[in-house]
Amino acid sequence: MAATGYPAGGSPALGRGEALMMLGVLGALVAVNLPELGSDPWPFRPPPPEPRGLLAPLVRVSGGEWEPGLLRAAAALAGLLVALVAGLVLSLGRLRRWLAVATAGVVCALLLVPGVALQVGLRQATAPWFHDNDSTYQIEIAGELVRSGESPYGRDYSRSGLERFYSLDGSVSPETRTGQVALRHFAYFPGTPLTAAAWGILPAPLDDYRVLVALMSLAALPAALLFKGSLGARLALGAALAASPLAVRAAWFGTADAPAVLAVVLAFGLLMRRRHVGAAIVLAIAVLLKQFAVVAVPFFAAALLRRAPRRSLARAGFAFAAVLAAGFAPFLIGGAGALVADTVRYGGETYRIIGYGLAGILLEAGAIDDRFDPYPFAVLVVLVWLPLTAWLVRVQSRSPTVWTAAAGFAASILVLLFIGRVFQTSYLVWPLAASLLAGLLAVSEGSRSLAYEVPPEARSVNAGDSEGASPPHAHPDPLRGRA
Repeated sequence: MAATGYPAGGSPALGRGEALMMLGVLGALVAVNLPELGSDPWPFRPPPPEPRGLLAPLVRVSGGEWEPGLLRAAAALAGLLVALVAGLVLSLGRLRRWLAVATAGVVCALLLVPGVALQVGLRQATAPWFHDNDSTYQIEIAGELVRSGESPYGRDYSRSGLERFYSLDGSVSPETRTGQVALRHFAYFPGTPLTAAAWGILPAPLDDYRVLVALMSLAALPAALLFKGSLGARLALGAALAASPLAVRAAWFGTADAPAVLAVVLAFGLLMRRRHVGAAIVLAIAVLLKQFAVVAVPFFAAALLRRAPRRSLARAGFAFAAVLAAGFAPFLIGGAGALVADTVRYGGETYRIIGYGLAGILLEAGAIDDRFDPYPFAVLVVLVWLPLTAWLVRVQSRSPTVWTAAAGFAASILVLLFIGRVFQTSYLVWPLAASLLAGLLAVSEGSRSLAYEVPPEARSVNAGDSEGASPPHAHPDPLRGRA
């Protein structure tokens, strides 16, 4: 029994060690984020801003410019909060659960929200093609098309406003309209324009898609509480999911991986809770939101096959297929070729070579002459990635644990990204999230093995009980209060 007299995991407070471990992770997140917060933005040259709307005060405080100092000051406040709470733990020897959750939530918000708010405010004060990322801007345009009953695939975006982004000053050149391949493709699966269509109904500036991305990033923290195990460990891993430097930069800069990443985490969390159909539905939503989530499907399926009864497997499979069909069907009917060309061929064949993966290495080594030259991505997928992934899935199919599925997913997606034609730094959020998910699953599975462990005190009290007596009731999940 714990020193507080509560059953294991049922104490209303975190012990000193568990609390300091969680606070150490929060402090590390502050330390690694603070020096780089707001760095390397797009070098826009907008006209003088006209602050207006909900975020006008923040724009005025920044002087109408992108000001990383404001973001870093907020991060410094987060660090101060961590230090104060750590002092409280050292003084009292414990940390109340509600205060632990609140501390993690406030730290994540102070790291994530200021940058998004300032970017969105500056954009509203100038024009939609400033203080944004071209991908996020195109997602919003795609959402407008969906609301008007049109497909975003196979379209020409050269007169949509997006063409003004690439000059960085709002001007348009004929070379941009004819030569920028991004203006003739929409690279995201249907879930992204569908969510943009719904989110765009909100009043400005809340209709900025990055607000949704930031909220989905923050939601990774409560999503971690869906798992079982040590509250401190879950909060630490959830905070790392929500506010890693990759997630923080993605939110304000405008890369939209967070909704799909969150859906993958929730799918595995529901799997651990034996909500098999719900888990399959959420995983299908993840696939609809981002192509990379497809890599998680075979690992999830291998884990599900070992844990679910046959009837649940059938229902989960049907639900997964039904959600995918409902999401893809309207766009396949509107033009299947355009959808495939935009979402598959574009990244694998059309777009220029970018990043530090194998294609970039070959380019720097002179094996490839030009960033637009052919690159054997499909061959590498067949000869390298598919065999590796098949082996990892086979390993998972023999494993009694689920955390190995997330670990296999992390290895598989990292290799796929490395051999890809395009390897943006932002893509690394996927193997990072998969690794943290593996940690959450390991903590959850470790708690199950300890859930009915009889403490020494209880064994001495019940020494006369029969060998087959039921163990005392335990509460491995402190937020739920029941197993």
